Amino acid sequence: MHRYLFFYREVMKIFEIVVRCRSKILLALLVAVVPFFAFAQSRANSEEMRQLSKFNKFYSYLAGLYVDDVDMQPLVEKAIESMLTELDPHSSYISAKDMQRVQEQLDGEFSGIGVEFNVLRDTILVVNTIAGAPAESVGVRPNDRIVTIDNENVVGIKRTDVPSRLRGKTGSKVRVGIVRHGTEGVLEFEITRNKIPINTVDAAYEIAKGVGYVKINRFGRTTVEEFQQAVSSLGRLHGLILDLRGNGGGLLDQAIGLASHFLPEGAEVVSTEGRAVPQQVYRARKGGYFVNDAVVALIDETSASASEIVVGALQDWDRGVVVGRPSFGKGLVQRQVMLNDGSAVRLTVARYHTPTGRVIQRPYENGKRDDYYKAQRARLIASGRAADTVGLAELPTYKTLRNGRTVRGGGGITPDVTIAPDTLEITPYLIKITGRGVVAEYLYEYLDAHRDILVGQYPTFEKFRDGFVTTDAMLDEVVSKASAKGVEMNAEEFERSKSFVKRQLKALLARNLFSDSAYYEILNSEGDSVLNEGVRIVTDWARTGKKILGDRKE
Repeated sequence: MHRYLFFYREVMKIFEIVVRCRSKILLALLVAVVPFFAFAQSRANSEEMRQLSKFNKFYSYLAGLYVDDVDMQPLVEKAIESMLTELDPHSSYISAKDMQRVQEQLDGEFSGIGVEFNVLRDTILVVNTIAGAPAESVGVRPNDRIVTIDNENVVGIKRTDVPSRLRGKTGSKVRVGIVRHGTEGVLEFEITRNKIPINTVDAAYEIAKGVGYVKINRFGRTTVEEFQQAVSSLGRLHGLILDLRGNGGGLLDQAIGLASHFLPEGAEVVSTEGRAVPQQVYRARKGGYFVNDAVVALIDETSASASEIVVGALQDWDRGVVVGRPSFGKGLVQRQVMLNDGSAVRLTVARYHTPTGRVIQRPYENGKRDDYYKAQRARLIASGRAADTVGLAELPTYKTLRNGRTVRGGGGITPDVTIAPDTLEITPYLIKITGRGVVAEYLYEYLDAHRDILVGQYPTFEKFRDGFVTTDAMLDEVVSKASAKGVEMNAEEFERSKSFVKRQLKALLARNLFSDSAYYEILNSEGDSVLNEGVRIVTDWARTGKKILGDRKE
């Protein structure tokens, strides 16, 4: 390894001289040679070496002899992406532009002013301010309209361009001009940017007496810490519902840390194995919160990767009942390799195995990425029809490690209790009014006119939860706004969706007035059959949960 580093460093010295000389042809040759030295040490005269030499030669001739000047960056990026499409469906390329956003999601923070925003009628609308963040500290309020940034008119700005204008280095300043309902003129605020947390725990509250509910949206660097804080805030619990629906995964170490809260110290959580990397077993750490308590995990078709690691371990060790629908089935380990321009390649190097040896990854063929995702879409459609077990008999079976129950392999995690999604309330009319922003626009206008009244009438979330009612008059206004946007009224479909729209409006108001957790507490209050089943199992654990998990065999 030290020899490879020596060659790399020597070549990089030459590389720096070439950059100063600005010789395009020589630069192309030397950049291509960087991997040559390291690779030649172990694979000289191999087929891989010959193919690399072939590519190097093509690159140098293209850069040096082609009739016109060539921008090599997009060509190289397309070449990398094209090669990756011939491999497994999860190896990927991340451009330098996208890498910052990806890293922020994993790190759990970015530097900015601390507002949630939307662009409504060409104007930046402050949906909410983050408690204690710079924007709130200087007096920016929800429902403010940002019309200038650093004295430049930003009315008409694209939503995708807003973050780059409001974010920046910690300690840097940005000046925003704001129009506020009921206040004349433009208010000017100078805001000093600071670190803003990106939470991975969406909600945490007591859903039944002594039973906590925690929803995690992904696994970032702060997930385990957030989980511990959330659970601690709920007091003494004897049961937990862990909602991983919609959680596409994230960092492996955070999955290990979360699973450690449910398993005894030293219990295997997951293992990895690949052609070029040694097998590694990851085990539960010391000090779990729920090692002996009742646990139900909720999953669906979009629960993937780190989510499946946690749920697979719970199921294999008979530590929790899994409720919902079969998970995505992403069980390939990617190693992120940074490239010299800030971009990165995530290259699959191993596969995940649950403690019983199940492969989490669904079957796939290299180079057939489209077929892989078409099959996933087909599963998603099928899951909406019924909670049947079609094809289950063909899947390989395994025995759990404590109670000897039968669990299914073949990719993904098959729940212990499978429940079809509720689709009665989700109508084409609802999809149209939501997709065209009718509900969101109505909500912002309602808050503009009623925020002060709501804050005075409902000083706490509990008062709002128990006292606020979404009225039929509010629904009529939503329908009128939809008609004005060209969404034709469908009375039958609206009647089916009516309860959901009422619940959704109240939940969105709760989010704006209080927190994300308040949003989920309202939304979860009725109509969620998967969650309802989870609550039923936890609250009747002795007769229901333990029966599903079977009798322990010593």
